[in-house]
Amino acid sequence: MPSNIEIIPFSEALAGHFTRLNTYWLEKFFVVEPVDHEMLGNPKQFFIDKGGFIFFATINKAIAGTFALLKESDKVYELSKMAVAEEYQGRKIGNRMIEFCIAKARELNIDKIILYSNTKLEPAIHLYKKYGFTEVPGTGSVYKRSDIKMELVIR
Repeated sequence: MPSNIEIIPFSEALAGHFTRLNTYWLEKFFVVEPVDHEMLGNPKQFFIDKGGFIFFATINKAIAGTFALLKESDKVYELSKMAVAEEYQGRKIGNRMIEFCIAKARELNIDKIILYSNTKLEPAIHLYKKYGFTEVPGTGSVYKRSDIKMELVIR
């Protein structure tokens, strides 16, 4: 894995990158749903202020990807809004972000990470499975595009 991938925390100065990366990805594969507009319109309020986190992957200081951990409860977080800029795909950034996410979950002493996705996103589903996420019944998702729920039991 490239050693020049660094994961950095959210700052207001980077909020535009979170919105840009996710909007591009959503428009490429699906549509931006009302709940996405809410999340991306004020990420600090939607994620950080509710006990969650937003991170960015950088390569040589350039923003290459992003993801969020949305607090569902004290013991469950949702991996949310993971996106890698098209020009940086194929550089193992998704791997690095998932590894960081799992390490953060252990640090937070949570029980599991959940995520919602769509089975047409085969590379993403493969990545999640590679790191131990398994499909669980139902979705219960707020996203119309979601047709799969996965979880990773941490402890």
